[in-house]
Amino acid sequence: MDKIEHDPLAWIDDELASLDRAGLRRQLAERHSPQTATVTLDGRQLVNFGSNDYLGLANDPRLAAAARAAIEKEGWGSGASPLVSGRSSSHAELERRLARFEGTEAALVFPSGFAANAGIIPALADEPDAIFGDAKNHASLIDGCRLSRAVRFVYPHTDCDALEQMLRDAAGFRRRLIVTDTLFSMDGDFAPLNRLAELAETYDAMLMVDEAHATGIFGPNGRGVVEHLSGSVPFFDSTASIADSREPKKGTDPLAPPSERHHRVPIRVGTLSKALGTAGGFVCGSRALIDWLANRARTYVFSTAQPAATSAAALAALDIIQQEPHRRRDLLERAANLRLQLAAAGWNTARSESQIIPIRLGDPHRTMHLAAKLRQAGYFVPGIRPPSVPDGESLLRISLCYHHTPDMIESLLSILR
Repeated sequence: MDKIEHDPLAWIDDELASLDRAGLRRQLAERHSPQTATVTLDGRQLVNFGSNDYLGLANDPRLAAAARAAIEKEGWGSGASPLVSGRSSSHAELERRLARFEGTEAALVFPSGFAANAGIIPALADEPDAIFGDAKNHASLIDGCRLSRAVRFVYPHTDCDALEQMLRDAAGFRRRLIVTDTLFSMDGDFAPLNRLAELAETYDAMLMVDEAHATGIFGPNGRGVVEHLSGSVPFFDSTASIADSREPKKGTDPLAPPSERHHRVPIRVGTLSKALGTAGGFVCGSRALIDWLANRARTYVFSTAQPAATSAAALAALDIIQQEPHRRRDLLERAANLRLQLAAAGWNTARSESQIIPIRLGDPHRTMHLAAKLRQAGYFVPGIRPPSVPDGESLLRISLCYHHTPDMIESLLSILR
């Protein structure tokens, strides 16, 4: 009797076909160039509006030089987890510098921003606890909440009234944790941090924020959105100039410890892979918090440490952020102008107030059709579809970076018009 061949993975072909029909199947591209204002993808050179290299540092020669020097001194692979023997001197110095940059007692560096969120949240909340998250939080925050086994509450995007009602109804839990992005990665809008901090204080909840897309870009010293909590300029005051609200005053120490209001957000996560142009994630906070996470965040405890060269490059990036504030100032000015011109041309840019500018289209097929047309014209503007965004919110995502020239931006506008 012939043996019937059985393929336990045959179901995958049917599921991929379903993705094709829905316009949701993704294809891997191959990059043949550095990550700069122009990029070569699958052999075609394109103006690159798809990168999160917001300050144009990913291909900066100063970062490469720092990485080369670290390789000569400390080698490449770290060989073990940070707790065993993998924490290099560059790694340790980066943690000290990040803590000073953020004005906290300590910091911890993870292999990636995703690993940071997936490890931190379960270390802070467990089955007897409750977590409250914004409906548009990044997937890493969502997965961290799932891994925690805590009871999860999801409040509508930036709806603090709904969050407050949930906090009132969840009074019986051992601990409560509010988790949010500060700058949302697809809509380019901001969390209402002042109100979230007030709710956390009123209802005795921990507040954890992810500054992944804001670190290096916002705040007088580039610390991120949280830095506004300690400043005199209200969050995103449309009457204040970008230069006034984003640049430190002359004669001040750019790394001076912030006021106590800065510490109304006790758990602050960031990434090294976007504005800093390198790789890895980090968390800043009190010494007790960092000691606890070093012992209990599984993605830290059980992951090999990042190479020393990566930390050295991040240290160089921190220097540039502090020494060249014009990068973030110029970027934000160009972004504000681009948003105005897109709106004038009739495009829906949702509630963007940042360098992340969505063009909301809704239908995934139309979104990918326009992304393909732009690529044919020489522009890489990625189409974003579910599950990266909710159903009905497919969009083109423009990531504006410091290295985009006025001519590049104007040419993109001309094509879109």
